[in-house]
Amino acid sequence: MLAAIRPSSWNLPLYIHIGGAMMLVASLVVASFAIKIARDRGDQPAAQFAFRTLWRLTLPAYIVMRVGAQLIVDKEHLSGSKDTWIGIGFGVSDAGALLLIIGLILTGLMARRAKAGDSVAAAVPLRVASAIAGLLLLGYVVAIWAMTTKPA
Repeated sequence: MLAAIRPSSWNLPLYIHIGGAMMLVASLVVASFAIKIARDRGDQPAAQFAFRTLWRLTLPAYIVMRVGAQLIVDKEHLSGSKDTWIGIGFGVSDAGALLLIIGLILTGLMARRAKAGDSVAAAVPLRVASAIAGLLLLGYVVAIWAMTTKPA
């Protein structure tokens, strides 16, 4: 019912944030699956697809989500707020940026290695990238929970 009394000027920043977050999680699920296939099969196309998904979809979606989050926080005058749900959201977002960049670098290295003809099935960086993607998904699920339930 809270959304019904929200000023209409907040709608666009909120939709930008939510749309970016949805694309972020969806593209990360696709990238995680591609990383798993590349790791299991040692597959060059799967390694390249995982890298391209992270580079062309997940990273831009992160930027859109983060810009939307900052816009809506500014619109609602919550910059100095100590609410738990805002702290969780920004904490997961900031840590997620670092992990996303590390995962992007690791999958890029593995895509380059696969293109050169080396098998990437037993590659440790691909296993680490897979763990990072799983950790990011877990963090984003916690952030989604925090944004929807707004714990005190």
